[in-house]
Amino acid sequence: MPKSNKKTKKNIKRTALIFTFILAILFLVSGSVFAYQVYIENTSEEYTESRPDDGSITIMKPVIYLYPTKTEDVSVKLFYDGKLTSTYPDYNKTLNGWDVTAKTDGSLINHADGLAYSYLFWEGKSKTDYSKFDTGFVVTGYDTKSFLQKTLKDLGLTAKEYNEMIVFWLPKMENNKYNLIHFAGKDYTDGAKLSISPAPDSILRVFMVYKAVDKYQQIKPQTISSFERKGFTVVEWGGTEVK
Repeated sequence: MPKSNKKTKKNIKRTALIFTFILAILFLVSGSVFAYQVYIENTSEEYTESRPDDGSITIMKPVIYLYPTKTEDVSVKLFYDGKLTSTYPDYNKTLNGWDVTAKTDGSLINHADGLAYSYLFWEGKSKTDYSKFDTGFVVTGYDTKSFLQKTLKDLGLTAKEYNEMIVFWLPKMENNKYNLIHFAGKDYTDGAKLSISPAPDSILRVFMVYKAVDKYQQIKPQTISSFERKGFTVVEWGGTEVK
């Protein structure tokens, strides 16, 4: 075979190998780009869910305890100036809340499904502005647990109630450098009105607003008022994070 033909075949093989190599590289690169795009889309969705772009914030895990002086049927209506995103037991839109049988130990039987519950739970999105802290507390992440144990007790929660609240919120707060904490009043209760029948003799609604901050800030300490339980008592706790 002439040398020129051999040389031509070698060039063709070399070109084919180079072409195959380039195709393999392009395939790997395109696959990596696709995988990265999927990752970005998924993480973006998670970010959007935790930080809604409609200007709302998430009111997280308000739970309502009922402590009647005797076992009795209780109607709890929640008029929320926002959008409910989760409830347990299910929020009855016809009732604007729940009908339950409440026992003196706080346990409930929901009339809609006949099942037992420890409390009424709800979450929702709100456009109320909680970002203005006129009073409050600045606490290191490390000290947040002991701060909440003392302050929630001072506010009137029992050990069972404040422990359940701390277990929910502490993982979100303890690794922050500092937490700026405020307990909301009418700005919360006016947007989440409760109507309870029979009417309770005493009601406590604890709503914690906090913001993670990198530097210590001076703020006027918030006055913590004590709470006296008397007769049929209703207790609620919940909160939100301000970004």
